[in-house]
Amino acid sequence: MPTGTPNNPIPFPVAPQLLVVDPAGRQTTVAIRPFPFHVGRAPDSQLVLHDSRVSRDHARFSRINGQFVIEDLDSRHGVWVNGERIRGNRVLTGGERIEFGVPDGYRLHFSSEPSASVPPTKPAGATVPTATSLEKLRAVLDIGRSLQSSFSIPDVLDTVLDAAISVTGAERGFLLLLGEPEWGYAPDLVVRASRSRGGERLHESDLRIPRRLIQQALDTRRDMFSMSFDPVAITGDLPVGTIADLALRSVCCLPLVRVNLGGSAKPEPETDQSSSIGVLYLDSRAGTVDLANGNRELLQAFALEASTVLESARLLADERSRQQMEDELAVARRIQQGLLPRQLPNTGWIQAEGSSSPCHEVGGDYFDLVPASPDVWVFVIADVAGKGVSAALVASFLQGAFLAGAPESGIGCVLSRINEFLADRGPESRHATVFHGSLDRDGLLTYANAGHCQPLVVSRSGLIALAATSMPLGLVHGTPFRTETLRLQPGDKLVLYSDGVTEASNPAGEFFGIERLRDAVRAARGRTCAEMYRTVMANVREFIGNTDQHDDLTLVVVEFSGPE
Repeated sequence: MPTGTPNNPIPFPVAPQLLVVDPAGRQTTVAIRPFPFHVGRAPDSQLVLHDSRVSRDHARFSRINGQFVIEDLDSRHGVWVNGERIRGNRVLTGGERIEFGVPDGYRLHFSSEPSASVPPTKPAGATVPTATSLEKLRAVLDIGRSLQSSFSIPDVLDTVLDAAISVTGAERGFLLLLGEPEWGYAPDLVVRASRSRGGERLHESDLRIPRRLIQQALDTRRDMFSMSFDPVAITGDLPVGTIADLALRSVCCLPLVRVNLGGSAKPEPETDQSSSIGVLYLDSRAGTVDLANGNRELLQAFALEASTVLESARLLADERSRQQMEDELAVARRIQQGLLPRQLPNTGWIQAEGSSSPCHEVGGDYFDLVPASPDVWVFVIADVAGKGVSAALVASFLQGAFLAGAPESGIGCVLSRINEFLADRGPESRHATVFHGSLDRDGLLTYANAGHCQPLVVSRSGLIALAATSMPLGLVHGTPFRTETLRLQPGDKLVLYSDGVTEASNPAGEFFGIERLRDAVRAARGRTCAEMYRTVMANVREFIGNTDQHDDLTLVVVEFSGPE
């Protein structure tokens, strides 16, 4: 064999190779290609070392000016060549022993001999060497260490596959899932992880077995936690050469089922046949996969761990989606509340007090009170059918429409234009009840009630309910909107409310009702509009207690104080 020195290395006629010795003493030969060739714990490394003490990107083999070098990529424990820690990079000439600075860890032997790439062939019918009790324990500990230290689902799944291969002596392992857990499980099997006995990542096309056959075996199994799959028995249904080329002697498939985490300390597999989420597939060309001596039970434990990781990923994705939705709704709530009047008039000939509280993050109630001129104020209260986001969108449209409507065109004209738009383009069953009016400095109240709760006019002589003058907006094209007038006297008040007030319920399921509202208004008749508003709201809150409400609650009290 040609020899060389570090200063005068020999050119290698073939791709250099590594003899990989894992912590259990198992040996595998790996070709160093392509360059650069990365070694570490990261799943995209060309050689993945499943040891939490190894850095994710630990070392790199490169070819520089015809020489092969190894480089330490600022790893935590360093790269050691022939017992000496290297600084930067080191030229390799063949025969070097490479370690990673941890006891009982992986060892690599660098070689240029082509014969090192082919392990001894086992005789026909031989059983694949399987793991000792110590190696099984190491495999279990590897999984536990990966679950504790890794935040990467692919890393954990690779560790599960490596452990399953180690325990059974299989040559290859594939983890196939019914779609992606982040988006829910799809009908077809997808390769999510694949490993060889040497820890190399395989391409999904290396499986070569039609996935529909594995899917068929999964769907027709009789036992929830085991399945039979014999590719040799179904070669007539395979493309020519598929099984012959693989020369498989043994195949093992283990179902993966959805687990119920549910706050329990121990994950519980679901027993419904539809709970299948994938398959742990192992095969070997050298001999039979060993499922004796507790290996089957260990495999089932590994499959349960894989299922638990996947279910945790699904729940985490659901939680992130829910949190994102809540964050977006919280922003929408702030925006909607910000669109309500920031300050209502509290001095002068007209004063008001009011609020609107959605039962969800956003709601379909809306009110506004704005000056049309120094002598006229216009106001509106609306309640969109439905709850939540869809109702809130229509309510926001109504606000813009009322603010953009020209007061001089008249209340009936504004309502007619909005009605035609909603009837023509509005969402199905998204009509709105509206009370729209104006009040001038002389106390003339002009209004139209489009199917809304009857507002109460509070005067010295008693209460007057303003009945509906038309149907709600958005139901029928061409609906006329008649207006009425009423002269208010100084001190008179107008109480506007949505059905969330009268339908507020207590723990017994009773509604607050119109009579309780009338009684609360009468009790505060001689007080200011702000005091009347607070009195009514206090009565409502005392009535409902801690009961969750199912409708938006809006209350506005407008007071005509008379000319200044």
